[in-house]
Amino acid sequence: MSITVLKGKKEYFPKINKIKYEGLDSKNPLSFKYYDSEKIISGKPMKDHFRFATAYWHTFCGTGGDPFGPGTKSFPWENHNDPIKRSLNRLDAAFEFFSKLGTNYYCFHDRDMAPEGSTAKESVNNLKKVTLAAKEKQLKSGIKLLWGTANLFSHPRYMNGAATNPDFNVVAYAASQVKSAIDATIELEGENYVFWGGREGYSSQLNTNMKQELDHLAIFLHKARDYGRKNGFKGTFLIEPKPMEPSKHQYDFDVSTVVAFLKHYDLEQDFKINIENNHATLAGHTFAHEIQTAFNFNAFGSLDINQGDPQNGWDTDEFLHNIYDAVHIMMVLLKEGGIKSGGMNFDAKTRRNSTDLEDIFIGHINSMDTLARGLLIANDILENSDYLKLKNQRYKSFQSGHGHKFSNNNLSLSDLSELALNLSEPELISGKQEFFESLINKYI
Repeated sequence: MSITVLKGKKEYFPKINKIKYEGLDSKNPLSFKYYDSEKIISGKPMKDHFRFATAYWHTFCGTGGDPFGPGTKSFPWENHNDPIKRSLNRLDAAFEFFSKLGTNYYCFHDRDMAPEGSTAKESVNNLKKVTLAAKEKQLKSGIKLLWGTANLFSHPRYMNGAATNPDFNVVAYAASQVKSAIDATIELEGENYVFWGGREGYSSQLNTNMKQELDHLAIFLHKARDYGRKNGFKGTFLIEPKPMEPSKHQYDFDVSTVVAFLKHYDLEQDFKINIENNHATLAGHTFAHEIQTAFNFNAFGSLDINQGDPQNGWDTDEFLHNIYDAVHIMMVLLKEGGIKSGGMNFDAKTRRNSTDLEDIFIGHINSMDTLARGLLIANDILENSDYLKLKNQRYKSFQSGHGHKFSNNNLSLSDLSELALNLSEPELISGKQEFFESLINKYI
């Protein structure tokens, strides 16, 4: 379905028209140089390789504030005293942006969409009002919801966690908020629902019962899953790992940690993993490593696209512009069958000193182009080079004979030991790392 440009009562980006593919010769910063949405790559249109989504929070709520100073960006959609009307103006701006940029999906936290009320009941009603308006805009524009989630980390009540909080009253409050966010996601036909445990962790083990908190987190997720399924949610529940920040240590440390948690608590059938690049960096991994790990354990769900600054040890949420990273992640995705019900959500923000509205468009455009270029290069490598052949060749000893028997679990430890006793010292076989690096660089 094509996207219809949708404007509200006021046009918030009047100087920007629908972004088009103009190719490499274009000097227009508000155009795509590589991202040609309908171009067929490896059997399907470019857009289906990515399923791009815009993040509601950074794009329309993030004014550039940090611990050292207030926001620097003045958004025209925030100029209203009434919080509901302000939220509806934000919704107008959001759908104008989505439809002009050409991202088919969007993602939200409940508090991005609608304001916190003075009571839990008021908060629920606020979200219901804005959800109905968003549903109408989806129908008019053709834009869909990739996933919704609840913000269980910003409010002071969650300073000690949400589902893992030592105070039961906070757990109950969090449950009400999640129920409301799931209801909104169902109403908007969201294809996934995300849990990010921003405060699910600890600052000190001295005052923390880790076992009890993890048990409670699992109970909470089971109840959320059961509620969603009972009320018609057919999509995928996603856990988003991050090792630290804001907590010193967060329970969803990385993909492997989440996989272990899901298997231990019998949640792996309904829950997959939403992987974010900058979170992978903080965990000491590459984005490609985390994606591959998720595929290895049948846990891949969706992606939050951004990058971090290698000089900084915190979550900087920059727009992805590293072509090397883009090639590597696209190689993994192409090899593993690609994104299915997930997508690529730009969990990224313009810099504090990027204060023009067009900067938001340019950040998204550059990332979309970076990923499109990464797709083209990765596809070229996989289809027209010896990369896969050479990689598989490293494991040729497992393709026949005793190695093949081992791979098929047909040799005991005693069998292996007996074979070794009749072997001479194995020869050293080069891993050819430098060659593989040069091969990739040749195509980039």
